[in-house]
Amino acid sequence: MVISKLNFEKINSRIFYIEESLKNLYEIKKKGKETFLNDPILISAAESNIRRALEAIFDIARHILAKSYGYKDLEYKQMAKLLVKEKVLPESYLSTLIKMAGYRNRLVHFYFEITPEELWEILEKNLSDFKEFLNLLNFFLMRVSSGI
Repeated sequence: MVISKLNFEKINSRIFYIEESLKNLYEIKKKGKETFLNDPILISAAESNIRRALEAIFDIARHILAKSYGYKDLEYKQMAKLLVKEKVLPESYLSTLIKMAGYRNRLVHFYFEITPEELWEILEKNLSDFKEFLNLLNFFLMRVSSGI
């Protein structure tokens, strides 16, 4: 692994982006289900923040895999598997990351099928997946910084 090629400023800017998106999503969630489902602006904001947070996660993944391990031109689910293979993230997080990759693709390519109800379900049940990614990434970055 060639750690010196990692651009920590780039990674940190994406981390900040994920944190800001999460903050927005928690604010949207505070409005409650009824308000959310009846407000097209909140629905659009939730969809946009989820998509942006997922894009930032996979931007970080792509950067780490390219700069530290030499991987290029990867699909999103493939990136998830390689992050585990290269021990950037633990195997216990793989299924979550694969689901995130699939949902990212759904948001981008099948956006017309996304329902307010499924977005609300993500707000209710899956925001912790983003926090877990940030915690696991932080652990990886600490290992890298200390040379472990």
